[in-house]
Amino acid sequence: MGLILDYAYTNSLTITEGNVQQLLLTANLLCASEVVHACCIFIEDLINPDNCIGMWRYTTTVCPQPVLHFKIYCYILKHFESVALCDEFLLLSAGELADIIETDNLIVKKERTVYEAILRWTSHALEERETHFPALFSKIRLALLDVEYIRDKVLPNTLTQGSCLSLLSEATKTITQLLSIRPYLTGVCNPLARPRLPTGILLAIGGWSGGGPTNGIEAYDVRADCWINVTNNTERPRAYHGTIFLNNFVYCIGGFDRLEHFNSVRKFDPIKGNWHEVAPMYYQRCYVSVTVLNGYIYAIGGYDGHMRLSTAEYYRPELNQWTLIAPMHEQRSDANCTTLNNKIYICGGFNGHDCLQTAEYYSPETNQWTMISPMNSQRSGIGVVAYAGHVYAVGGFDGNSRLRSAEAYNPETNAWTNVASMITTRSNFGIEVVEDRLFVVGGFNGFTTSYHVECYDATRNEWLEVCGMGIFRSAVSCCVIAGLPNMPEYVIPRDALPLLPIEDDHETDSGDSS
Repeated sequence: MGLILDYAYTNSLTITEGNVQQLLLTANLLCASEVVHACCIFIEDLINPDNCIGMWRYTTTVCPQPVLHFKIYCYILKHFESVALCDEFLLLSAGELADIIETDNLIVKKERTVYEAILRWTSHALEERETHFPALFSKIRLALLDVEYIRDKVLPNTLTQGSCLSLLSEATKTITQLLSIRPYLTGVCNPLARPRLPTGILLAIGGWSGGGPTNGIEAYDVRADCWINVTNNTERPRAYHGTIFLNNFVYCIGGFDRLEHFNSVRKFDPIKGNWHEVAPMYYQRCYVSVTVLNGYIYAIGGYDGHMRLSTAEYYRPELNQWTLIAPMHEQRSDANCTTLNNKIYICGGFNGHDCLQTAEYYSPETNQWTMISPMNSQRSGIGVVAYAGHVYAVGGFDGNSRLRSAEAYNPETNAWTNVASMITTRSNFGIEVVEDRLFVVGGFNGFTTSYHVECYDATRNEWLEVCGMGIFRSAVSCCVIAGLPNMPEYVIPRDALPLLPIEDDHETDSGDSS
């Protein structure tokens, strides 16, 4: 009360971690809206995995604050993997836990996290909580678990006996059905396989389609294996550009629109849905290579309409300023680059005469480029990405034909190793890593632009075809957006997914019995 009276006279308020809850409660009772607002802002900044459950419960039971309560709920959903390991998680009621785990917007890399969280919560007070286990167990998307995990970890647990066994049987059948239809029909699910919100969403932006550049943007929902069109028609078409996601903005860098080689950079706000121009680069850069390192955007090489470039520069978002760095050892357009272990690796490309087999890395500490072992193949129009501790070089054009082959560079041994080849040949395609899989998107196959998409799993060393884009295109650039409050706007609505019916063991033949 004293702090609020002081605020009324001095317009000054001291809020601390120790007094904020009592201050919020008192201000709420006195309808001191400015103090309530200040406390809510303070609590938002204070939230972490260790205290969010307590704050969430406080803002609904002790001092109701619907807006803050919802924000904390969203925080819990976003950081569930960390929250579920904290002590406060064990204090949840069964109803509160159900409210968290039943939503599509719960973000977990693996559904097993949900199962293990329920086990931990139940085991904390087994005698009084085991009666709640079947109801909570039914909230798990069981068909999103691996069959091996169900067999080895779920079935042997005594808590999953009884009514839970029928759900597990249905889940196993659903997994079998999904595996049999997935190559031919995407986006099919039932309640046991209903996909949650992905941790990241792949955007395919721009490119060359139908004989000219496009401004088309499509978003790939890796959990539902579906693309949706999210094109913002206020942006002009561009191809052979680079795309980066940084600080909740998407940057489109350089490129070409058939008439102009761009040095311009456009910034897209995926929350508000609008585009802005930021500072231009020093050089026009079509066929540019881009990556992020230590919060800066690097634009490397490319073609300015006259010559292939060896120059490179980086952009500081807080200053809206580009700065030149040391040039590469070689001129490279149509190369590609990635960041690994605080270094930028750039591979392949075209120097104006030859498709390149060489590769080099940049160290920001020394502002120097260093050559590394050459790749096993010449590759222009290449895809390069850091994945599983290696630099992957995928596809491209070797001067004679488009490639299916791929190889991985180990920085510790300075050696390239061939890995499984893609299903289709492609150059000038998008490449990104989403949820521990490497995706290649669109491109040119030697005859036509492509809408085909496939993904690579390093643990199995195999490629699988997934749902294709709606737009045939090459010269497309991809990035992965994550952590946005409006992520559901970039995925297919779960209620719009076609249903895969759960088979009934007791279903009888419907044929004519006469």
